[in-house]
Amino acid sequence: MAHVQRMSTTLLKTLRDDPADAETASHKLLVRAGYVRRTSAGVFTWLPLGKKVLDNVARVVREEMDAIGGQEVLLPALLPREPYETSGRWDEYGELLFRLKDRKGADHLLGPTHEEVFTLTVKDQCASYKDLPVILYQIQTKYRDEARPRSGVLRGREFQMKDSYSFDVTDEGLAESYRLHRAAYTRILDRLGLDYRVVSAVSGAMGGSASEEFLAPAAAGEDTFVDCPRCDYAANTEAVTAVVAPADPSGHGPVEELDTPDTPTIETLARHLGVPASATLKNLLVKVDGEITAVSVPGDREVDLGKLAGHLAPAAVELVTAEDFADRPGLVRGYVGPQGLDLPCIADPRIAPGTSWITGANRPGRHARNVVCGRDFTVGRHLDVVVVEPGDPCPRCGAGLAVGRAVEVGHIFQLGRKYADAFGLDVLGPQGRPVRVTMGSYGIGVSRLVAALAEQTHDDAGLCWPREAAPADVHIVAAGKAPQTELALETAEKLGAAGVRVLVDDRTGVSPGVKFTDAELIGVPTILIVGRGATKGRVELKDRRTGSREELPLEQAVARLTGA
Repeated sequence: MAHVQRMSTTLLKTLRDDPADAETASHKLLVRAGYVRRTSAGVFTWLPLGKKVLDNVARVVREEMDAIGGQEVLLPALLPREPYETSGRWDEYGELLFRLKDRKGADHLLGPTHEEVFTLTVKDQCASYKDLPVILYQIQTKYRDEARPRSGVLRGREFQMKDSYSFDVTDEGLAESYRLHRAAYTRILDRLGLDYRVVSAVSGAMGGSASEEFLAPAAAGEDTFVDCPRCDYAANTEAVTAVVAPADPSGHGPVEELDTPDTPTIETLARHLGVPASATLKNLLVKVDGEITAVSVPGDREVDLGKLAGHLAPAAVELVTAEDFADRPGLVRGYVGPQGLDLPCIADPRIAPGTSWITGANRPGRHARNVVCGRDFTVGRHLDVVVVEPGDPCPRCGAGLAVGRAVEVGHIFQLGRKYADAFGLDVLGPQGRPVRVTMGSYGIGVSRLVAALAEQTHDDAGLCWPREAAPADVHIVAAGKAPQTELALETAEKLGAAGVRVLVDDRTGVSPGVKFTDAELIGVPTILIVGRGATKGRVELKDRRTGSREELPLEQAVARLTGA
């Protein structure tokens, strides 16, 4: 038997207008339809209908985690400083951490992720290889002090997340745990009806090797990803790597210095010399953990600072300031070139050995031609750091890539032994000697999935939930006076007794038009309208997603909805 929820007694207030601070569709509709309300910046209250959707998503996640042998635990959200200091993340997380002191002055934090505490839990509980492999998971509230929380529950300072961790004694075991999680995530997203892509990613501050993201394409997404139309290559743009062959440097003449007054930008330089911007070398100066470093890219491309930071994590990356130029007379703003520059140099792969460029001559109003990579300047590291553009060649097959926006709903890592090393997580191996455990970390955003589903499935009238996530299976609208309301409630009880989840609009003093508008806005998959035809035993069924309507006898409608 399923619960019948009456709108007359439900804490539910719908809104006709969008909230003033909402920019994304999910933020607007979840507030308007009475699913969430803002409590403070980046913090939301989940109201009864919203809590049902959140719990339904969590249920699907929980069922699929249990199916791969995951064991659910619940770790504290309030955590001591020491484990995060041991791992180095007390400092690495920077201002994203919510830090606080207890009354005795001891430092604590609100957990953003729980690798450290899971590692210590397994160290306490597992002594032998016979205790492994083990997969532990939790569904819990996490905290990150976002500088600019926005997009409603998509990017909040408090959010619900499933994080799980695998513990194995061999790399082969880790690979199997990773495969199990990958398969579980695809089943979760398939069951929820989400359109998604599994893309290659960079691990960043999480550490580890193999890393993939699960992205839900949506205009409101903050992640950018690429799709190859020819092969199955897909990746977060931060993980896209250009493949460029070295060139023959012998065809280039010696370095030639040019008089180029008033050309501090690529645009002014290209126009002055009558060359395309792609023939020039752009040199961006950044500080990597405080050390000034040159980042060289073709002049027609932009440096993706997020991509650069991802490659260099956990190092802190920031742009140089005017004071940095003042302290280094050899750095000439607008005329920097890598040749003869006493700085570390990172270059995009497109700056391949043997390629020739026009770049700054490190003197005001002067540039240099025929500056050859590998001959006239040395690159310390080649890293793909440019903003990916539509049509860039696929690293796998060479076809032009398509670029899209998406919401990151899941991320899986093969962490390896980073945290096991930090905390000395060993078990007694089969040979009687200690063996260092290897780990995987797997996160999926439960509250983010709610927002992603709202982004992908809404229409002009409101939300359109897939059945697995919806707060009810059927929304019964009593579109008339007392007889229709009585019949609607009787029908709701019949459906509830058969296991159908029902939301029934039995409100008095509310016009049928408002009830219909609210039904569209709330977005339950099936709408059953008990209106004028009810006097003749007929009702109307409407599919919320397709908009198709059908009038039929009430008994037939009940039989169809109950599968009788």
